[in-house]
Amino acid sequence: MALMLYCMTITSSAFARNIRIKTGIEVLKESNFKILQGKRVGLITNPTGVDNDLKSTIDILHEAPGVQLVALYGPEHGVRGDVHAGDKIDSFTDSNTGVPVYSLYGATRKPSKEMLNGVDVLVYDIQDIGCRSYTYISTMYLAMQAAAENDIEFVVLDRPNPLSGLKVEGNLVEEGFVSFVSQLRIPYIYGLTCGELAEMIIGEQMISRPCKLTVVKMKKWRRKMNFEDTGLPWVPTSPHIPFSHSAFFYPVSGILGELGYMSIGVGYTLPFEMFAAEWINAEEFARTLNAKQLPGVIFRPIHLKPYYSVGQGQDFQGVQIYLTDFFSARLSDIQFHVMEVSAQLYPDRKVFERAPENRFNMFDKVCGSDFIRLEFSKNHRFADIQSYWTKDEKSFRLLSKKYYLYR
Repeated sequence: MALMLYCMTITSSAFARNIRIKTGIEVLKESNFKILQGKRVGLITNPTGVDNDLKSTIDILHEAPGVQLVALYGPEHGVRGDVHAGDKIDSFTDSNTGVPVYSLYGATRKPSKEMLNGVDVLVYDIQDIGCRSYTYISTMYLAMQAAAENDIEFVVLDRPNPLSGLKVEGNLVEEGFVSFVSQLRIPYIYGLTCGELAEMIIGEQMISRPCKLTVVKMKKWRRKMNFEDTGLPWVPTSPHIPFSHSAFFYPVSGILGELGYMSIGVGYTLPFEMFAAEWINAEEFARTLNAKQLPGVIFRPIHLKPYYSVGQGQDFQGVQIYLTDFFSARLSDIQFHVMEVSAQLYPDRKVFERAPENRFNMFDKVCGSDFIRLEFSKNHRFADIQSYWTKDEKSFRLLSKKYYLYR
């Protein structure tokens, strides 16, 4: 027992020394909460809203002298992270603080006037994963709208983009395909922190009326950092993003995963890190994908039985994805190559001839367009959609530089 406690102490101390940056909540604490002094605060957060010692921002603001925490707002998965993906939640009282909690993933996804009654400033502190279809940035966007409409200040406590500030992949969302999983006209991987994205929302007039925005910047974060470079502790952002590297794989398979066509590891121990089905030959599949020599990627044959979700209890074969060079790998392209090889090796299993049609709508929303599905369906070749998928990346990189808060 003594040895175990000693090892835990050594591990904890070593971990603390490895932290290289200060997030927005750390910087806010250093300022003695100056921008919140004397104000009634509403906090939009979830379990990822913690300081470098893993103390919840909820408790920090509740205890902060001169700050009155009067309301909490929960996104998808809830303030305490106890809600499964897609499940709706109701409003309640937080048992730790006695502060009322309002759901932003239930009857409404935008704070109502009644929810904001008595609030002077809305504070947003959520760790995102840098991918457009992850719903927390949609919550931020709608909350900024509500803040503007109700003359409430909006503060973003900034956090790292786990995919770095350099990766940009995918087309902009087309008119007619804006949804909660594609709320903003940004690429699928957008290369900005939440604070930078909030600045862009105001600067590019993505909301009709600007709110009074303050971004509490991080210290020592650099654009070239992915999350593992920061040394920060990772708190699961949702049930299937348990580790920091899980965020790297979400854009690798998340679009294809909307179709329920094959397992992407959700329901097994490798969420978003694999592709498998009962009709795949693992060795053949891996060999064909590796022959493409995609930059920064290797595919390993895998055999498994999913515990739940797609393929529960069935003998599946497929590939596990290994990112050998994070920055050279085109993350979101990988799933389209998988779809192409599936059609090549198993012609009777072409994705859009086998996937349930009732899943097409969500696939299109996540892609931000139906062009991907309609054009790919013709020949099941990535080359047919590649130029469309990449067409907005260069211009977005140039535009987004106006809103960089970090080098």
